[in-house]
Amino acid sequence: MSDILLKMENVTTVYGRNEMLRNVSLEIEKGKITCLLGSNGAGKSTLIKAILGLVKITKGKILFDGEDITGEKTHKIVRRGISIVPEGKRIFPKMTVVENLRMGAFNETDPQTIEKNMERVFELFPRLKERRRQIAGTMSGGEQSMLSIGRGLMSSPKLMIFDEPSLGLAPILVEQNFETIARINSEGTTVFLVEQNANLTLEYAAQGYVLQKGEVIVQGSVDVLKESEVIKSAYLQE
Repeated sequence: MSDILLKMENVTTVYGRNEMLRNVSLEIEKGKITCLLGSNGAGKSTLIKAILGLVKITKGKILFDGEDITGEKTHKIVRRGISIVPEGKRIFPKMTVVENLRMGAFNETDPQTIEKNMERVFELFPRLKERRRQIAGTMSGGEQSMLSIGRGLMSSPKLMIFDEPSLGLAPILVEQNFETIARINSEGTTVFLVEQNANLTLEYAAQGYVLQKGEVIVQGSVDVLKESEVIKSAYLQE
């Protein structure tokens, strides 16, 4: 059995006449935290959309758990075991906490599995259990972030993609988010961490890639990334 859960092979995507990703190759290993670093406009969001089937791939392919998912419909890709915690939380503000969580389990038909997953979320975030009937839009930013992560767990994913989990949060909440991500990973879920905050990301990831103008310019283990002059100059300055 391969240790690679997701593999992109020379993927190119086009928006209009512009190539948003150019010959991007990367591998996400099972059971590990793999990171993707890059500034605004580097192509990180496009890469996530490519994985989820939301943009057209004009060259290359994407394999998930050994099967080619290139060009597959998004709902089928999600059903295979990929979930995303989107940038900026994006909860359903007029729904309760429980209703939001159930939205994350829309592909699950077994009521017992849904309840089991919800209990896992409540164990991870006791605050959500306390506020299970509260309207999500009335909660604090930190609580909404918990809810967004919890919703992503409701589908029992093999791979969780975290898109900019530090965005818009106070430093203490960012630390809590990353500790939660590490715990989710330690319990067996593979993580793809897409971030601009390199200092914190490289404390948690095992390996990663740096994207610039739609191309991978640095890749390797965290030790390799930390020693990269590109990363030192662009991301790790005090």
